[in-house]
Amino acid sequence: MDRYHEILKKYWGYDAFRPLQEDIIRSVGAGRDTLALMPTGGGKSLTFQVPTLAMDGLCLVVTPLIALMKDQVDNLRRRGIKATAVYMGMTTTEIDTQLDNCIFGDYKFLYLSPERLTTERFLTKLRAMHVCLLAVDECHCISQWGYDFRPSYLRIAEIREALPTDVPVLALTATATPQTVDDVQEKLRFRAPNVLRKSFARPNLTYLVRRCDDKLSQLIRILQRTRGSAVVYVRSRQRTAEIAAALHAEGITATFFHAGLSREKKSERQRAWMDGQLRVMVATNAFGMGIDKPDVRLVVHIDIPSSLEEYFQEAGRAGRDGERAYAIALCDPRDTQRLRRRISNEYPDRELILRVYDALGSHLGVASGYGLFTRHSFSLEAFCTIYRFSYIHAYYALKILELSGYLLYEEEPENASRVRILVTREDLYDLAHNTPHTDIVLRELLRSYSGLFADYVFIDEELLATRGQLTRAEVCEALIQLSRAHIISYIPRRDTPRITFTRSREEPRH
Repeated sequence: MDRYHEILKKYWGYDAFRPLQEDIIRSVGAGRDTLALMPTGGGKSLTFQVPTLAMDGLCLVVTPLIALMKDQVDNLRRRGIKATAVYMGMTTTEIDTQLDNCIFGDYKFLYLSPERLTTERFLTKLRAMHVCLLAVDECHCISQWGYDFRPSYLRIAEIREALPTDVPVLALTATATPQTVDDVQEKLRFRAPNVLRKSFARPNLTYLVRRCDDKLSQLIRILQRTRGSAVVYVRSRQRTAEIAAALHAEGITATFFHAGLSREKKSERQRAWMDGQLRVMVATNAFGMGIDKPDVRLVVHIDIPSSLEEYFQEAGRAGRDGERAYAIALCDPRDTQRLRRRISNEYPDRELILRVYDALGSHLGVASGYGLFTRHSFSLEAFCTIYRFSYIHAYYALKILELSGYLLYEEEPENASRVRILVTREDLYDLAHNTPHTDIVLRELLRSYSGLFADYVFIDEELLATRGQLTRAEVCEALIQLSRAHIISYIPRRDTPRITFTRSREEPRH
């Protein structure tokens, strides 16, 4: 058994790679710049994770998808692999801690959002890192020919200049036209053309369109006549709960998932579905990123996505084990009108986007030429009331500004508190604490969570209160006291939406 197969077996428990995975891994392992085109569910992450574990050094992984970033870091850590992430919305202290871990802590993977690549802080730290591979996920974002072009991706080429010339780049995408393929290799400064493709055909996956007047009744009939795990996609958070309840009433085990749920509820529901305790997950498109459940037999779209790429990605979550599976789109006579209205809402005209951007700077008190990486609490409802914007048009204007690299709009900021212990374990036991509550909270922190001395860890104040027989308020007060004494760093949960400027504010004419 060679080194790559040993790593695959040790960390993932598999005996063999999927088609094309091994070709990509060996190409990267030989030091060649590689562009890999793989369909959703093809196992893209293993193509940079396996060769990195076989090499000496750190892999930089650039991805615009924060949810995927967190999910992959969590998965790697569960396998005993050191990984971390730096993305918009983190504090300066958190960023410095993660980057220092990559210099001194023998970490193997650093996930980064593209906006963080060319900050002075990162570039300074990068010089001290031993990087063995640069992996670029969703690499079509670097190409103006790509359907999801992001200007921030153009900065990746600058990182190549800062790395040793023998560090290869692995560019990954599930969507690329011939023009995009050429453009990606040019923009990422490939030393020689090298494209590896996997067929996007899924012979085991049957695509069906069902026209009906009552989608819910049709969904119930489909689920009653089929077996196996299923995902049902809708556009509305409210509808996820309503449809899950309707399925329960028919004796079909189901739960719902959307971005507004707490981290704990998301994990609990995802785990129950993954383990087969629940058959059906009713979800918005917030569900599915990084989910690799091979035995999904059915994906049903009650609402049609905005693009074929989005539909193909979501439908492709069925039948990853190669067995027969179905992707069914339910349509009624009003869907065409709904799609036209959605497109009109989701793509406001340029003049409106400029007006929203200008008003946003004034609203948040950010002057032209300033504001880079500043974060601001933000109420879209109040903003629209003051400046008389349509809520839906302003919302999508912000999304386009985010896609274009001007800002990050966090509708649901990370909603769990974080703690890191700043003193050594020996010093901690020698410290005299002010109140019994701080001693209890420290004791329960150490009993309940691992890794507190090395990194920020998500915590649950309610859990600490229950285990320490305190009130939640007493736990929070004790954590604040410990933070003020510089024994811990405590970042309380925040539920308020935020805007982060990823560029200095520009005049509207730009």
